[in-house]
Amino acid sequence: MPMANAAIATPPILREGDRLTSAEFLQRWEAMPDLKLAELIDGVVFMPSPVGLSHATVVSNINAWLWLYKDATPGCQSTSDATWVMGPTDVPQPDAVLRVLPEHGGHSGEAGGYGKGAPELIVEVSGSTLSRDLGIKLELYRKAGVREYITILLKPQRVIWRELSRGRYRDIDPSEDGLLRAHYFPGLWLDPQALWDPKQSLRPAIEQGIQTPGHAAFVRRLAKPRRRK
Repeated sequence: MPMANAAIATPPILREGDRLTSAEFLQRWEAMPDLKLAELIDGVVFMPSPVGLSHATVVSNINAWLWLYKDATPGCQSTSDATWVMGPTDVPQPDAVLRVLPEHGGHSGEAGGYGKGAPELIVEVSGSTLSRDLGIKLELYRKAGVREYITILLKPQRVIWRELSRGRYRDIDPSEDGLLRAHYFPGLWLDPQALWDPKQSLRPAIEQGIQTPGHAAFVRRLAKPRRRK
């Protein structure tokens, strides 16, 4: 019977706590077109939880901030809520990503319409996912080789910016002016106070950063032809 065969061929739905491989996870997810957010971390499925207004506001601001940098830095790409296949049992969905495109020397790629490998910078906004973002996801991004990992804590309000150094993450501290500055992406500057104050903007710090000689040199480096391996 055609109907019976179709029913048998349909993969099981994703459930919180399922233990799957990346291939199994993606197969089940693709069979659930109404599901927009889900992750597989260390072989365990995590389903979405309700998102509060403060979380959504910070994510929106961070993605606008990364877009401003990307727009001034040809060869870079920013994404929001994209799925990344990072290994046989890991398929995270970061809140925001900034990467160098592979044709410009970046380390990540694309497979089946999904991101593949480790983008250079990941941002997670942490409310209900705090323990995950500071635990198994931090370890995943470290092992995958994500160069810089920003965790934005909603309670208490705090920005933790880490840089991968000799296989370990170390904190990047604010400069004397209070700004946080990326090490891998010259000119990517963040005013953490502007994240929490609706009267302030993230734009001035970015505009200062992209006017620096370091950013100009980075743009020239990205513009050089790269051989694809």
